[in-house]
Amino acid sequence: MNDRPITKILEELRAERREGFDELLPMVYAELRRLAGHHLSRERAEHTLQPTALVHEAYIRLIGQNAIEWQDRTHFFGIASRLMREILIEHARMRNRLKRGGEHKTQIALDDAVSFGDQKPLDVLAVNEALTKLEELDAQQARVVELRFFGGLTIDEIAEVMKISPATIKREWSSAKLFLYKTLKDS
Repeated sequence: MNDRPITKILEELRAERREGFDELLPMVYAELRRLAGHHLSRERAEHTLQPTALVHEAYIRLIGQNAIEWQDRTHFFGIASRLMREILIEHARMRNRLKRGGEHKTQIALDDAVSFGDQKPLDVLAVNEALTKLEELDAQQARVVELRFFGGLTIDEIAEVMKISPATIKREWSSAKLFLYKTLKDS
């Protein structure tokens, strides 16, 4: 994918040219769909949200963002990934409210993005709660987890987004995984 046109449109959006979102969708749709598939691959098999619906909901929220100063395509996809995560969390909360049962929790597996050894499925709300605790302790580590686990970005891509070295990202990722493992194991 050619980075230049996306970055140029994002620059125009930063300059308040909101119609740029119409030009942007065809250029980013395939990548947004891949991100949605990545997020949904960690959800329970019978999940009611489909990748297309997740993409559309995230895109609607993206075009509603007025306070974001778009930097580049990596920044755009990072924000899109975070919005998809929030949509899935809201969906899980609504489902749990409707079910009111402990056995009907949304399950995700922390696969190779977070290899803890025991691959037991985890409740998406428990992961979100653990990530919130981590964010209170270390916001940078929480951001690394979001981008790596929920966004599917590589170490180098995260380093580019966060504008810090890949070595620092690796250290933060290792520490964050350990914290999440302990927190989720105890829950």
